[in-house]
Amino acid sequence: QLQLVESGGGLVQAGDSLKLSCAASGDIFSSYSMGWFRQAPGKEREFVASCSWTGGRTDYADSVKGRFTISRDNAKKMLYLQMDSLKPEDTAVYYCASLRRGWNSRRTSENDYWGQGTQVTVSS
Repeated sequence: QLQLVESGGGLVQAGDSLKLSCAASGDIFSSYSMGWFRQAPGKEREFVASCSWTGGRTDYADSVKGRFTISRDNAKKMLYLQMDSLKPEDTAVYYCASLRRGWNSRRTSENDYWGQGTQVTVSS
């Protein structure tokens, strides 16, 4: 199993930056493609960004492309999401998850692992 714990969320103003972290433990983190998802109040959970097990290949939702950057450090078992030029519509709970279907699948399987989420609130 893979245990995931997100951190780094908070309250920021529009235009600010924030960096989310996801600490992994348990299974071999480096063997998993990983992704970030988010869920805003009253909305379904949506894909944000993902990367391959090396971090060399990445995929982004159109809404965050050019503003967010996903990265990972397999030696530290960490996944990151650098969020720049934040907008009020980025307000959501952000989750990291494994992606057994592949780095560009944009969706998880029933056997994937999820963190508990971290709240990001962007004020206008």
